[in-house]
Amino acid sequence: MSLLSIFSLGSIYGQKEEKAIKKVVNAFAEAGDKNDVKSLEKYLDPNYRVTMNRLFGSKEVSVVSRSVYISKIKSKEWGGDKRKLTYLSIVVNGNTAVVHVKMKGEKATFISLLNLVKNEENDWQLISDLPIIE
Repeated sequence: MSLLSIFSLGSIYGQKEEKAIKKVVNAFAEAGDKNDVKSLEKYLDPNYRVTMNRLFGSKEVSVVSRSVYISKIKSKEWGGDKRKLTYLSIVVNGNTAVVHVKMKGEKATFISLLNLVKNEENDWQLISDLPIIE
């Protein structure tokens, strides 16, 4: 097999993975926008965390667990916005990926580093979010 063939196969694989990752991130954002906890849960790894570094006027780093995140979406304290996503970059590293995405809504604009992992079923799930407010 030639080097060009190997590169082409790698490029096709990368494009396929990026498409699958974007599909999950879009669905995650839409579920949050609709406060749809049932849909949201399937896109979050059991170890999912949001790490907020000095957001909302805080001087500290706050870590929000998956269960707290879901409860805030369910109670509508968080979510409920219609956001437009702009992908700034996607890096796939085997069964992990990092997505740099801008989520612009009416309430706020977040720029996040989303970390994803591929589970045993080969589905991408979010494991962490490192957001900033623009």
